[in-house]
Amino acid sequence: MEKHRIFIVEDDRKIAQLLADTLRKYQYEIAIIEDFDQVTEECLAFDPHLILLDINLPSYDGYYWCRQLRIHTTCPILFISARSGDMDQVFALENGGDDFITKPFHYEIVLAKIRSHLRRSFGEYAPSQSERTIKRGQLSLYIERMELHLNDEIVPLQKKECVILELLMEASPKVVSRENLLEELWDDQSFVDENTLNVNMTRVRKKLSDYNVLSTIETVRGAGYRFIPAPEEL
Repeated sequence: MEKHRIFIVEDDRKIAQLLADTLRKYQYEIAIIEDFDQVTEECLAFDPHLILLDINLPSYDGYYWCRQLRIHTTCPILFISARSGDMDQVFALENGGDDFITKPFHYEIVLAKIRSHLRRSFGEYAPSQSERTIKRGQLSLYIERMELHLNDEIVPLQKKECVILELLMEASPKVVSRENLLEELWDDQSFVDENTLNVNMTRVRKKLSDYNVLSTIETVRGAGYRFIPAPEEL
């Protein structure tokens, strides 16, 4: 059975090493950050199942690195910090974190939270592996459910709205041609009015706006459409 990999981003080397030593006793594979200017690169190279991330770090804080990591991974990110204010925990969750552990912490609590998040993401409580999901920053498109998720907000979609978002989000930042969209949306394009695609695209844009999704669909004249993730949602 594959060991779960945990990546530790903590600038206090003593705490980082204690965490690593403790977690290795429970058969986790551990890596500790070496270069705080290369957090994303080191993390992706290790390909962790879970990340422990401090807030106070050299150069950039943990909120920044969480946003960067969320562009590339959906694995659980648990903040570990001496900050205990309510807003610190709010910022951690709003910037893509999954949980918040306050220092000084009990290792039993850390272990319990790690196990809980790993179960939900990769174990017995994980979503079906056959479920298709496209993630762009904090936006997740659940294709079989026909739902777009942004943090705790769920945007219900009609079938064609879901197909449009699937094609555009999958291709982003590339442009998807009108021909490709028409082919995927309708079996027989010869009976489809050219304006029909415009109407459906307008509906998708309105749906995103109605649910305060800031990411947009850009019309590229003469080429097609492109999905543009909003910086706030990355």
